[in-house]
Amino acid sequence: MLTEAQHDIIRATVPVLRTQGESISRVFYASMFDAHPELYDIFNPVNQVNGRQQRSLAGSVLAYAANVDRLDALGGMVERITHKHGVLEIQKEHYPIVGHYLLGAIKSVLGDAATPAILDAWTAAYGQLADILHGREAEIYAAEAGVLGGWNGFLPFRLEHREAQGTEITSFTLRPEDGRVLPPFLPGQYVSVKAQPPGYPHQQIRQYSLTHSPNGRFYRIAVRRQDAASNDVPAGLMSSYLHDTLQEGGTLLMHMPLGDLVLDDSDRPVMLLSGGSGITPVLAMLDHLSSPTGGTRRVMFVHAARNPQVMGFGKEIEAMAKRRDGIEVVLVLEQDDGSMALPGKEIIGRVSANLLRQHLSDDAEIYYCGPPGFMAVAETALDELLVPAPRRHSETFAPDLSFGDGIDHAHPRAVPVS
Repeated sequence: MLTEAQHDIIRATVPVLRTQGESISRVFYASMFDAHPELYDIFNPVNQVNGRQQRSLAGSVLAYAANVDRLDALGGMVERITHKHGVLEIQKEHYPIVGHYLLGAIKSVLGDAATPAILDAWTAAYGQLADILHGREAEIYAAEAGVLGGWNGFLPFRLEHREAQGTEITSFTLRPEDGRVLPPFLPGQYVSVKAQPPGYPHQQIRQYSLTHSPNGRFYRIAVRRQDAASNDVPAGLMSSYLHDTLQEGGTLLMHMPLGDLVLDDSDRPVMLLSGGSGITPVLAMLDHLSSPTGGTRRVMFVHAARNPQVMGFGKEIEAMAKRRDGIEVVLVLEQDDGSMALPGKEIIGRVSANLLRQHLSDDAEIYYCGPPGFMAVAETALDELLVPAPRRHSETFAPDLSFGDGIDHAHPRAVPVS
């Protein structure tokens, strides 16, 4: 339990964290991986190279420091982190390792400014946060083991079918090798998969959204190939492995579904807004909303892509939209040569406030997902339309950089993929 004096010290470090947070994160990761290379099994090396993981951690620490005396404001952040930790199987013994190197990084970067009182306060603050996170994770693990068909850790699945979805995305349909009936999940949730890419010394874990409603028989994910962005940012290890190495009949280890980007329980209209591979979680939501058990909510499905060739699942989207009245599909394409039949209404251009205004109901709940650039555009458009935060539900396919915006961000969440 932090003392009042320690609360004051933590709050006083907020300005320093705003300016030095990323430096602390870089030192933290470098020192921790040097001492514990086995932790590379958990972390995406591409996100280490491009700096997103460091910025995400810095934002999380900043948000915690700014809210250390009103932890209820961190509810969304805690739930987001613990679901991610859950599919990575983070355990209680991991927290002292992280704490040791995080405190060491604070001391290294701040130098003499890191007084014994500051280090003592951050030791107590980290211990408090670790207890909160581990407590919630223990609840998640118990729930996983307690549900019919559930499991802890990673279970072998057999790849039954793989299918190209456009020129960049491939879908993978997997069934449990032991033939169990799979537990249900909520549309929008994701699974973790684990494998050791050829020539890489560590196993890798990645999260991918499920692209369908629960059926008890199989899980299907879709993966976009992550090519090398530059000489300094290599191709995605797991996306390359899944696209180039894993063939039908092969085995992939999988964790139970988790994730807190799920449909609200209401009758309000829904806008499902996605860009690129962000189509995957909203595709599962559309599958549910168009089913006999999905209700009668009005649904506006808006997907943005560079061109029809990179957009997958066109026939599925068309079939879902025809299941019942009240579902509209809008495709926003940067270019189209007219060579492909497409579902719904086609708009040449990009997502903007003006475009969304034409299709957005005043009281709609908005679920949006995609890569960082798309998400920035979507956020700006929704800001311009004055859509209140409680009606925004989002997921960025990269480490989450929203925490450092500070405070009370209950909705944005991240699923790193590569």
